[in-house]
Amino acid sequence: MPSGLSRRLFRFKGGVEPDTHKAESSLTPIGKAPLPSRLILPLHQSVGACATPCVRVGETLLKGQRIGNADGWISAAVHAPTSGKVVAIEDRPSAHASGLPTLSVVIEPDGLETWVERAPLDVTARSPDEVRKALRDAGIVGLGGAVFPTHAKLTAAKSTAIDEVVINGAECEPFMSCDDLLMRERAEDVVRGASIFRDLLEPKRVLIGIEDNKPEAARAMRRAVEALGFDFEVVVVPTRYPTGAAKQLIRVLTGKEIPSTRRSPEMGVQCFNVGTAYSAWRFVALGEPLISRVVTLTGNVESAGNWETLIGTPFEEFVALGRPKPDTERFLMGGPMMGFEIPDLSAPVVKACNCVIAASSSLFPPPPPEMPCIRCGACAEACPHELLPFELYRFSRAQKFDKAVELSIDECIECGCCAYVCPSRIPLVQYFRFAKSEIDARRKEKAKADATRARIEQRKAREERLKAEKAERLAAAAVKTSGAGGGDGADAAKKALIEAAVERARLQREAHPPKNPETPASVEAAEKTPDPAVNPGDATR
Repeated sequence: MPSGLSRRLFRFKGGVEPDTHKAESSLTPIGKAPLPSRLILPLHQSVGACATPCVRVGETLLKGQRIGNADGWISAAVHAPTSGKVVAIEDRPSAHASGLPTLSVVIEPDGLETWVERAPLDVTARSPDEVRKALRDAGIVGLGGAVFPTHAKLTAAKSTAIDEVVINGAECEPFMSCDDLLMRERAEDVVRGASIFRDLLEPKRVLIGIEDNKPEAARAMRRAVEALGFDFEVVVVPTRYPTGAAKQLIRVLTGKEIPSTRRSPEMGVQCFNVGTAYSAWRFVALGEPLISRVVTLTGNVESAGNWETLIGTPFEEFVALGRPKPDTERFLMGGPMMGFEIPDLSAPVVKACNCVIAASSSLFPPPPPEMPCIRCGACAEACPHELLPFELYRFSRAQKFDKAVELSIDECIECGCCAYVCPSRIPLVQYFRFAKSEIDARRKEKAKADATRARIEQRKAREERLKAEKAERLAAAAVKTSGAGGGDGADAAKKALIEAAVERARLQREAHPPKNPETPASVEAAEKTPDPAVNPGDATR
């Protein structure tokens, strides 16, 4: 776009404008968090399958060495953030709202920080598929919070032409400033990372979206784009939560509205976080896998700021860097809108952790008692996906989940705008999470039941077929025997043989009926399975 011209911006419906509270943590440069006494590496740190451990207890590791292999295409590897020894591979508390334990590799650092052998990745000498596989094995995932494996998002070009690649620097969640500081201090590396995504997806244009409350970051990114000679567009967008959500930022920058039934690549656009672009460049340029990230530590602390933190650092050691005030009651992972309370401070910092907030009753007063819904419609006005939260709440509370599905509860991104404006102080997002978990569980149960029914029907058809084949063989033997003697016995045997063949053909038609477009996918998959004893695995998000 020629200099001096501004891109036309669009708007999404709804959204809110909470106090940002970003200045507290953005006044100092990014610091380096010290090496912790222990590192706890959960093997499930991405959307998709859990990585499989490839080390054993007692093994000595080098910094950057792979400790968990990606299990399938929608998965990502895990690496040792420092050199040391594996002291345990066991279930440990996770950085998750449930607090449920997850399989983790526990490393005792040796303090030497001895790196594994590293080498830059020459992307010009590798095929696109080889580059994607290398990114998967480097553990590169989305660092905006969703942790979707980056290599899988870069596969979109195989089937769909990409018009725009969007680099998300909006960072709309209050209190967070890790992306802001990353763009200010490491803008050129972020832009170089974006160029890797451009080369793999070959879009018509690259758009870098930054909210207008980050002027220093916007200036730094513009200088980097000009210095490197790229034709990327740095676009300043209005500050409004949740502009940083992928669908909303795509809408603002391109005018494209992504329906719930389609993915953004199908509409010719793909979105990546600035932290993801930075980590991809570090791997390509230096051979460094994703072993650390910038994390904001703010809230009720003496020293708020951002720290480059090793993945696996226990929260109890990380939060000490900010010197929490005595009246701190709890800690939140993520922002106040979409984050959750950390259930156990022995849990570690993970790739999805972009912010930790020390909370107190003065900073976050206890919510008033929940009151009945007055159906004022404020939640519907604030919903960025144009849903009807008050109706979803009614059906979720009554456990009428079919009705909630009809009202597109799956499209809810749990941004919290509805709860933020609710005059009755109803924790709407909690009801929606409950309903969505129940709906997901029921869908899995139905798929499992459908597959079981298909296997039973397949086994029954096979047994009937075997009986028919046996009857046909006996009839053939009778024909052969009676044929030697002739007479009416031979005619009867031939008739039995024909009847057996007809019966077998009928059973085969029943066992393999014509495909019906309304047939559940799980049943079709079971019909294609030759061994009815095989249990199809459930897909994990």
